[in-house]
Amino acid sequence: MTQPMPILKPLDQRGRPLRDLRISVTDRCNFRCTYCMPKEVFGRDFQFLPHRQLLTFEEITRLSRVFLDLGVEKIRITGGEPLVRRDVERLIADLAPLPGLRDLTLTTNGSLLARKARALKEAGLKRVTVSLDSLDDRVFKAMNDVDFPVERVLEGIAEAAAVGLTPIKVNMVVKRGVNDESIVPMARYFHGTGHILRFIEYMDVGATNGWCLEDVVPAAEISDRINAVLPLEPVAANYRGEVATRFRYQDGGGEIGIIASVTQPFCGACTRARLSAEGVLYTCLFANRGHDFRALLRGGATNAELTAELRGVWSVRSDRYSEIRTSATAAAPKVEMSHIGG
Repeated sequence: MTQPMPILKPLDQRGRPLRDLRISVTDRCNFRCTYCMPKEVFGRDFQFLPHRQLLTFEEITRLSRVFLDLGVEKIRITGGEPLVRRDVERLIADLAPLPGLRDLTLTTNGSLLARKARALKEAGLKRVTVSLDSLDDRVFKAMNDVDFPVERVLEGIAEAAAVGLTPIKVNMVVKRGVNDESIVPMARYFHGTGHILRFIEYMDVGATNGWCLEDVVPAAEISDRINAVLPLEPVAANYRGEVATRFRYQDGGGEIGIIASVTQPFCGACTRARLSAEGVLYTCLFANRGHDFRALLRGGATNAELTAELRGVWSVRSDRYSEIRTSATAAAPKVEMSHIGG
């Protein structure tokens, strides 16, 4: 019996394969974080996508099969806040058994995690990443801008750990003068817990967060602050293209990561694509335009046609925004982070 020919995996213009897919399942969020969805823009009158424009779970699953055939190994579910999408655990159950999928994860603000963690685990989710920008209630509430307390996020993290959605990663976006005094307290709190705390340099994603370079706390300063109280040593990357620079505590208390897109760009090893909630594919977090796969899906495209389109999009990709970032590019129009999930 003749064996089918293997599908050739595409490389982009810089020789980067397609390995990671981030899927936004909603553009809505119950937080209004000042660096992501400021109330001045995303207020009560803001028009979010109507439900009919969102990809259905069946459409997402079908597209995911195409991505997996072309080399994707990891899928991360994002938003907006993905847990506000009704029955999102049903999507997890659809995706989890797909051939070739090695890692299925979800990023959340943690607000609904205590309620949803067990159902997500039972559906097949492997692990979660939780956004938490401070342990100080005053600082955290000011940043999420909806008066949401830290304690409820910590309850979500505890429940996720209890049901086995581990290792849990905790992401902290660091903005100078806003929450940088929380760097060391966060490190102390998660030291020895088995959770991996990751610090993210404040980035110029989208066009609504008022980004300026002076607000960035560089990765070197973050590691120096922690090292002064909890000595660190560098750790090798887990894989090519890992976004976080890894460190471990010398006393065996676990590890941290620092994502330094601003001061230490990692474009050269980026293997990520992002699918928005309405089915637009973006090949860079800082993109200003994408490729409409919903129109293909709903226009009757075959899987072969979807595969050809994806191969064509990826093969001409040359994105390297963080390497060429200037004050001019920072001010250029870009898709909002809340739309494609960071």
